[in-house]
Amino acid sequence: MAEAQHDNITACAEIVLKGDPARFRAAMAAPLALREKLFVLFAFNVEVARAPWVTAEAMIAEMRLQWWHDALGEIAAGGAVRRHEVVTPLADILSPEQALGLQSLVEARRWDIYPDVFEDEAALWTHLGNTTGALMRACLGLVGVQSTPELDDGLAAVGLAGWLTAVPALIGQNRHPLPDGSEAAIARLAGEGLARLLPARRAPLPKLARRALLAGWQTAPLLKLAAKEPARVANGTLELAPFRVHMRLARLALTNRW
Repeated sequence: MAEAQHDNITACAEIVLKGDPARFRAAMAAPLALREKLFVLFAFNVEVARAPWVTAEAMIAEMRLQWWHDALGEIAAGGAVRRHEVVTPLADILSPEQALGLQSLVEARRWDIYPDVFEDEAALWTHLGNTTGALMRACLGLVGVQSTPELDDGLAAVGLAGWLTAVPALIGQNRHPLPDGSEAAIARLAGEGLARLLPARRAPLPKLARRALLAGWQTAPLLKLAAKEPARVANGTLELAPFRVHMRLARLALTNRW
């Protein structure tokens, strides 16, 4: 049993390394016990996030997301859970309430299937809160900490930073990632993200909870860059220099900040 559990965690780590290297690096900065749980949770996120993109058939994409929604339902019910290299260890780390909370993440990913337009920025913020926000609330749950409205705003801002880096790819897939793609609107949106992030980062949290949120380590500099040079969002150059990336992660981990 222990060997099978180790194999599943190793498989999850490989999924994260290949599909989400930034979060892989953040997980590696966590203590071992938390690191393994983060690998499982982040692997779940990778699998759900790519489910709508592996097929051009909307019905098949819906079925793939429903599979994950149902798997979380099984975990929440507390009975038998389907055997799977991600679902099996996920059942070991989630409470029923946490599993139900992650169903909102799966439901929100249905946006990726269709070329829907966000009605306004409030709708975009809701989407970010239900995707990255839900994931990071689950990270807090791994260490027994519940989020707050102030933290929720900051976690949605983490989602915004990643979202802005993905804008060109989403547009290339005939999606409409921003309600207003003008440079002025992007700069304003990034500024709002910073206004949401900074109070959340100052909120008092246990050391282990801050390690659980370390996946947001690039958020502040990315949002500052987008606010200052919004044209980078459309042209796909919203990114940090590799040396700066590694130094920032090391500094935040050393000072127990996120």
